[in-house]
Amino acid sequence: MERKQTVLSFEGVYLNNKNIKLLNNINFTVNDGDRIAIIGPNGCGKSTLLRTIIRELKHTQGRIYFKQNPIESIPAKERAKQIALLSQIDVPDLRLTLEEYVALGLLPHVVNSKDKHIITQSIQDLGLSKIKHVPLEKLSGGQRQRAALARALSQKPHLLLLDEPTNHLDPLARSELLSLVKKQDTTIIAVLHDLQLAASFANKVLMLNEGHQIIFDSPDKVLQSEIIFPLFGLECYSVAHPKTGKAMKIFDTPIQI
Repeated sequence: MERKQTVLSFEGVYLNNKNIKLLNNINFTVNDGDRIAIIGPNGCGKSTLLRTIIRELKHTQGRIYFKQNPIESIPAKERAKQIALLSQIDVPDLRLTLEEYVALGLLPHVVNSKDKHIITQSIQDLGLSKIKHVPLEKLSGGQRQRAALARALSQKPHLLLLDEPTNHLDPLARSELLSLVKKQDTTIIAVLHDLQLAASFANKVLMLNEGHQIIFDSPDKVLQSEIIFPLFGLECYSVAHPKTGKAMKIFDTPIQI
């Protein structure tokens, strides 16, 4: 069996702000093609961890490697070509058309006329071709989130970072967006609040709490009642889907009578 290339690794990473440890001894490895979900309570360090990867925040101890190279040794322009972030805080000029907005993903690259097909392909892959000339201000929340994903994918990144990509979307839009993400031919790390989505999306789950790494393992091993209940107050059950028979996770708040 061919060994997959290591795309990203954290080795004993700490991030201190004054005397507060925002990240505390983080260790995990991401291989080519992985789908990683980061879960944990609000304020546990999920978004902070993504920001250390793009060097918006600089870790104070330990090592972060991207493709075997220390992340700090890679020039910012080169990182921008290979790592794309879909942030939960994005305030674009709403006068831009969807197509113009998606084209912003090519900014880190030297663009020529042959590269324009990348924009068209990204828009098509996200099912947005019919509205590519529509201004962002006229798009729904789900359409705007798809446009943001198309912009990130137009960078052709080796690593795609998603910070709560399903935030403010209805259940159907959440499922559709993550299904589209999962089909992409790139390595993905996604911060997710919905444990059900994490179970179906990821092949590995990283759980954080107060900046500490609780566990990094497969969804089956992480999404167990004894692990998630202390942080989320949820019980987890593995059951067979009533139609397909495929194993699925059910999360429930214990009822006290």
